[in-house]
Amino acid sequence: MAYIERRRVHDADAHIMEPPNWLRDHADPDIRDRLVVPQYANELVQTGDAAAGESLVPDDLTAVFQRLAERHRSEEFLADEATEVMNRKNFAATGSFIAEDRPRVLDYIGVDSQLLFNTFHNSRLFEWEHPINGKPVDLDLAYGAARAHNRGMTDFCSVDERLLATCYVPLADFDRAEAMATESIEMGAAALLVASGCPAGHSPSHRSLDRVWRQAEEAGIPVVFHVGGTGALIDPSYFNNGLPIPPDFHGGEENFRSVDYMAIPFPPMQTLATMIFDGVLERHPNLRVGVIEQGCTWLPSWLKQMESAMDAFGRHEERLRDLSITPGEYVQRQVRVTPYPTEDIGWVTDQVGPDILLFNTDYPHVEGGRRPFERFERSLGDRSDDIRDRFYADNFIDLMGSAVGALV
Repeated sequence: MAYIERRRVHDADAHIMEPPNWLRDHADPDIRDRLVVPQYANELVQTGDAAAGESLVPDDLTAVFQRLAERHRSEEFLADEATEVMNRKNFAATGSFIAEDRPRVLDYIGVDSQLLFNTFHNSRLFEWEHPINGKPVDLDLAYGAARAHNRGMTDFCSVDERLLATCYVPLADFDRAEAMATESIEMGAAALLVASGCPAGHSPSHRSLDRVWRQAEEAGIPVVFHVGGTGALIDPSYFNNGLPIPPDFHGGEENFRSVDYMAIPFPPMQTLATMIFDGVLERHPNLRVGVIEQGCTWLPSWLKQMESAMDAFGRHEERLRDLSITPGEYVQRQVRVTPYPTEDIGWVTDQVGPDILLFNTDYPHVEGGRRPFERFERSLGDRSDDIRDRFYADNFIDLMGSAVGALV
């Protein structure tokens, strides 16, 4: 018996857990040694392979992952794998880092597909395409790291057509962005992942980036944003309050807490509004945009704020007069958004309509919770089967286009 028993369910946000050498293993030789191995100690706390705050060197990590892989193959682990699929998190979860195990996860959860993202590299990919400490962007590193990421994602997803890979496209350089989009699509990308924030030195709505959006539109795949790809969300001084910094979901200090949680939607709100006002969605009416793991409660007020901007500036800005429909109509037609399980999706649906929100589990992350389906169901309450069908499947199918064509 699967965790979710519905006729059709698609998971719009799930993750792989990249082992320490994952990016380097997929990188070209000329940049491999420039990719520093990240520290994973906090994510390993739940497996019992690290203590909170412990710093593990690469040799330690190699031994840890060998033990983890052996544990995932043990009779004890496999015996209750199906019943524990939503309870085991991060590296302790089935299929979190062993690709051939992941198809069982979809069967155990009861989903028809999963759109997969990385766990540890969004912020690093964002930083590499922006100046660091006043130094100019190293485009070879930025695009080489993105290529390594994309190889790793498509390689993991190649074991099952239901696993849908996101491939990162840095927008720092127009020509390289165009080439990376082409390469990603040829590689098998189900979606092009871009930073939620502004590229370095130009707007995400710059006309020269139409070459990226056009390729996604013609390929019938979406462009997606994901949390974690914007650098620091808020000024770190907000945490200088005379109190200890509270631990995050993983027991460490590098993730989200209540204060920076409040800023998560700001980058996609600004980026999407800019793209709408500057006519990106007007010029590319078949382009779909997914806003993933950045919440949904902001949607009603954001739509109203764009209406207000149109009222205030519509007579004076030619770009606004050139729009053929309202900002809200662009969103209804082309933008899809994943909620957090703690949000009231019933209320948001009542405000913005049933065509925008997407079911997701955030598997295998702690933030997704152990019972996201039950939480979403409680929030939907007595709303119709049609609204539920759109939330659990139809809106995702609309977002993903050709990427899920064979699965529908």
